[in-house]
Amino acid sequence: MAKLSTILDQIDSGTVLLPEFQRGYVWNREQVRGLMRSLYRGYPVGSLLVWETEADPGAVRGDGLAAAGVRLLLLDGQQRITTLYGIVRGRPPAFFEGRPETLQGLHFNVELESFEFYAPAKMKADPRWVDVSALFGPEGVQPFMRELLSNPETASQGLALIERLMKLRNLLDREFHQEKITGPDKTIDTVVDIFNKVNSGGTKLSKGDLALAQICADDPSARTTMRANLEKWSEAGYQFKLDWLLRNANAVLTGRAQFSALEDVPAAMFAQGLDRTRRHIETFLQAAQGRLGLDHDRVLMGRYAIPVISRLLELQGGRFANHEERDAILYWYIHTALWGRFTGSVETVLAQDYEVVRRGGIAGLIQSLERWRGGNLRLGAHNFEGYGMGSRFYPLLYLMTRVLEARDFGSGIPLRAEMLGHNSGLQVHHIFPKAYLYEHGYEQYLVNSVANFAFLTQDTNLIIGKRAPAEYLADVAVNQPGALESQWIPTDPELWLPERYPDFLAARQALLAGAANTFLDGLRGGAIPETAAMPVVAPPVDAELDPRRDEIARVIAELRELGCVEPDVDAEIADPESGRVLAVAEAFWPDGLQPGIGDPVVLELDPDEADLPRMEELGYEVFTSTAALVGFVRRRAAAAAGSGDDNGASTTSAMP
Repeated sequence: MAKLSTILDQIDSGTVLLPEFQRGYVWNREQVRGLMRSLYRGYPVGSLLVWETEADPGAVRGDGLAAAGVRLLLLDGQQRITTLYGIVRGRPPAFFEGRPETLQGLHFNVELESFEFYAPAKMKADPRWVDVSALFGPEGVQPFMRELLSNPETASQGLALIERLMKLRNLLDREFHQEKITGPDKTIDTVVDIFNKVNSGGTKLSKGDLALAQICADDPSARTTMRANLEKWSEAGYQFKLDWLLRNANAVLTGRAQFSALEDVPAAMFAQGLDRTRRHIETFLQAAQGRLGLDHDRVLMGRYAIPVISRLLELQGGRFANHEERDAILYWYIHTALWGRFTGSVETVLAQDYEVVRRGGIAGLIQSLERWRGGNLRLGAHNFEGYGMGSRFYPLLYLMTRVLEARDFGSGIPLRAEMLGHNSGLQVHHIFPKAYLYEHGYEQYLVNSVANFAFLTQDTNLIIGKRAPAEYLADVAVNQPGALESQWIPTDPELWLPERYPDFLAARQALLAGAANTFLDGLRGGAIPETAAMPVVAPPVDAELDPRRDEIARVIAELRELGCVEPDVDAEIADPESGRVLAVAEAFWPDGLQPGIGDPVVLELDPDEADLPRMEELGYEVFTSTAALVGFVRRRAAAAAGSGDDNGASTTSAMP
């Protein structure tokens, strides 16, 4: 057992460390209020789980000095203890990453014994509303006692109200039960297994979480450096997670897939390896952008192949041997994404590929991929049958548009040309307009087929509007000769009629597959000529949004206010065993609604086009309406607020 005051003092002194996990502070104000209410009423708020481990005596945590010898890494209880630290100390802890306002302005009504956040109209000049952080400050209850006793409205109840102040202040003496994981045999893998068994209903700590915690215990600046790298790439249009960056660093430093390999890496060596990792990733991103036109996050497919490329670059001194090798690596990278190479057990596949790249370089990787695919890396027309911007073949269509110089229907300008200008936008154009197809009775998955997509400039898209394909495609054929062919559009006018739409899709799928195979073969063989650097354009947007798109955006914003993280939108969900596409979800939270809390959550508004039983079998919580999802989150938030639970997890079914 340990008193709250002792735990907070130990955080300041560096004896107790809050692990620097990949996720930051995720609670909302309702959860903060609920925790304080539960503590005040004497309700149980759960025990703490700590990992006792050795650390270098000179290591620093945050702004304070770390204690020598044994350190206690707080595994379960991070949200509760962060909340209490912020409320009691009046400021977030040094490691805080979240919304500071969540911890600011909590007040206690001594008459009603309730907690609310500061509202000037209600609380200003009312002595019954007490600033909780000030109450825990160095002056304690004395200023509030004087005000309550001197105010005519509260003087008659003075003693009772003061007792309530003392009761709240005495929460510093509240004892928390601590479970300790100790012993030299407790590796990262062991600790994660123990934690996830104990806490199976809530937060799932990854092996990367604990590897980073251990690294940052020796060098707190490591996480700051990693965050700076992620922010830099974010500004360039690429969104990566801390866990992903750590995988790359592990590949560079150890050549192993399991995070436990980082246990024996000294802090100085990790810092040096992290800098090399940054350079390797940027070398790849420059190639992906300049050579393939993958210039923003949505089209950067197959990102778990990048640690393998980081490992290859590390073995080669940080550079590609020549442009032929670079193109062969990009060929391998594209195919790993198209066929879902890393859909299943990421660590198992990475371990295999690290060994292959060590023995055989890029040639070995391609041969291994061919064996895994049964010798077949050729694309067929059926591969372009996917639908939505979340399809894994959507990035390939964008890549082909940029690299193979598909031309704009209005201006005739190649869509990779410098004439587009910096940050010029492209738009996703439905060759057969959405409304037009719906009017003719086609279902949503056919309307949003990848084979019905093309990329155009905004001006051209506005000019075309909702004109029938038979009308505007004929104009393009006359005014911009060759533009239709450059976008792999079937030129038979009969296929532009609404009743022939399925035949149009089949014909265009065949054209796309042929062009893709020719390009990929040339990339593998080093036959694609060198070109000038690809200009960066703004991410394409769908100018013909579904009517429900506004509703989905509203729901995501509402969930964000309730403490949920941003989801992936239009996300393709693949079977980890077969790579088969199970759904293209409107929204997908792969790490839970709050990072690491609960199971992956899927919002799928077209259930007839998805394999719901298989997704449920894989542990996804699937919602088929926005109302059901919002209701679930609100119920969970209310339950968490009432219990003060870190996890806010629910065991109820997610299906409406």
